[in-house]
Amino acid sequence: MKEKILSFFLGRRLEDTELSEEKFNVLWGIPIFASDAISSVSYAGEEILLVLIPVLGMASFSKFMPIVGAIICLLAILVFCYRQTIEAYPEGGGAYIVASDNLGEKIGLIAGGSLIMDYILTVAVSSCAGAAAVTSAFPALIPHKALIAFLIICLLTWGNLRGIRDSSVMFGIPTYLFILTMLTMIVTGIVKYSLGMVSPSEAAIVAANNGEIAKDAMIILILKAFASGCTALTGVEAVSNGVPNFKDPAPQHAKKVLLAMAGFVCIIFLGVSTLITLYKIVPSEEATAVSKLAAAVYGDGSLMFYVTQIMTVVILSLAANTAFADLPLLMALIAGHGYLPKQLVNRGSRLNFSNGILFLFGMASVLVFVFRGDQHLLLPLYASGVFISFFLSQLGMFTHWRRKKGPHWQFKAAVNGFGTVLTGTVLVIIVIMKFLRGAWVALLLIAFFIFVMLKIKQHYQRVGEDLMIASEREARELLGRAKPGKAILPVQSMNRSFIKTLNCALGCGFSELELYSVCSTEEQAQKLKKQIEALGIDCSFVYDVTTLRNTSDVLLKHVREEAELLHSGRNLTVMMGGLVVTSPFAKILHNSTTHRLMKKMETYRNVSVFTVPYVI
Repeated sequence: MKEKILSFFLGRRLEDTELSEEKFNVLWGIPIFASDAISSVSYAGEEILLVLIPVLGMASFSKFMPIVGAIICLLAILVFCYRQTIEAYPEGGGAYIVASDNLGEKIGLIAGGSLIMDYILTVAVSSCAGAAAVTSAFPALIPHKALIAFLIICLLTWGNLRGIRDSSVMFGIPTYLFILTMLTMIVTGIVKYSLGMVSPSEAAIVAANNGEIAKDAMIILILKAFASGCTALTGVEAVSNGVPNFKDPAPQHAKKVLLAMAGFVCIIFLGVSTLITLYKIVPSEEATAVSKLAAAVYGDGSLMFYVTQIMTVVILSLAANTAFADLPLLMALIAGHGYLPKQLVNRGSRLNFSNGILFLFGMASVLVFVFRGDQHLLLPLYASGVFISFFLSQLGMFTHWRRKKGPHWQFKAAVNGFGTVLTGTVLVIIVIMKFLRGAWVALLLIAFFIFVMLKIKQHYQRVGEDLMIASEREARELLGRAKPGKAILPVQSMNRSFIKTLNCALGCGFSELELYSVCSTEEQAQKLKKQIEALGIDCSFVYDVTTLRNTSDVLLKHVREEAELLHSGRNLTVMMGGLVVTSPFAKILHNSTTHRLMKKMETYRNVSVFTVPYVI
């Protein structure tokens, strides 16, 4: 029944040989890996204006387009740099692999931690922005923004658990529809403005103090606005991280997707920003800049207004899909190096890294509810993490070309060297301008991720050293120490489950067999002793009496004391009968005492614990 339910919701289980069929071509790679960057144009311009307008008022629009132009130039440089990363590291991993390979594993962990933080925030911010687009069209839903964002995350998690191919089709078509919708609005808005069809009442008029402000203050304001607008660059790293998810030749397909992504972002970001300037759109807490722009172009409440809002909700929601495509793969790479739990390396029934998908679902959901579904509170945490990875990736590539040389290495090193300086400068600007607004939280969380990853690595190293056998001789010596050991069988009453366990123990050839009971009265112990003696078997019966109802504690104490008395090379075995209830409804009627005792005794060094199941 469970398998049928899973197959219904997640699709049939795939074989390993079907992995190549699950990978993306260019057509479906664009919406999966570019949706984050494309969607950011719907709020990047708004973030710039939210910094400028309270200070400059209507004069903000004279500064707005130059800032947009600077961000687009930065995007072009990053795309050119990441094309070289894809070429040099076709196995994927992006900044983590590049930094680890060229700058050392510890620096690689900084890049990896930054990317993990960035992808979690991508899902949280995108879902919250999608919820904001919903509440812009339906203001009555504003109190439920966090719940709407959570439902968006649930939908994306379900789609991605269905597998790579299903998610690409499910989420790909809406991405192309959003691109078409935005291009239509841009063309329509420019045509209407050119024909003088926009009256002053349609443009948002801002009353603010437009007086001169100090030059230093103006520079700081512009840098702050630029730092806020750099959220448009999140997602550029995604393609280089996910190269293995493309069909062969994967690097060529990844490069084409990267160029297409840059093209769409430049056209839509520039077009939407131009319309915002022409129509003098001012965002507010009640409505986003894109929703006000759609109302100005098509008319508030018109069919195309709602179409634009719906498609904006869709693309903002699907932006999180980039993280669902990339983060599980990145975490699998890091886990393969021993810095994250090994379970993240395993592929699920649909050949996806389902454990990584579920981790992303849980972390993003927590952020959504902690920040009450408000993307403006989350955005200050956002760009700092991604620019740490940008900087380390470019620095790593610069080191790579200098170390590896190869054809035209001077030119390639110069490109990535320039990228290093540029991304480093932007990183400093973002951290300084956003530190008190929340960037310190992101940096603290990145440090926490790195600390956890180092602890996980230490654990795996310690386990590996403990399990390692240096030679065949040592293995033979360890094997030769094995002697028939003692077995303890806990017994509470004479029943079929106990008899089955006893039969199993008698067939194992233990040197000593002890039946141990914890009784509440002496009379109960003597009665059980007579029943065991009547069986006529060679064993000892040991019991303790307690009136404190702490049966499990007494049993554990006895096993621990017996283990301490073991001679060298001896082993103590504890065999317990386990009642197996097949009905899922009847399971709740039985306690899990045997399971809890096993978990406790598993920590005892020279004690082997196992159960003999009795099915009813």
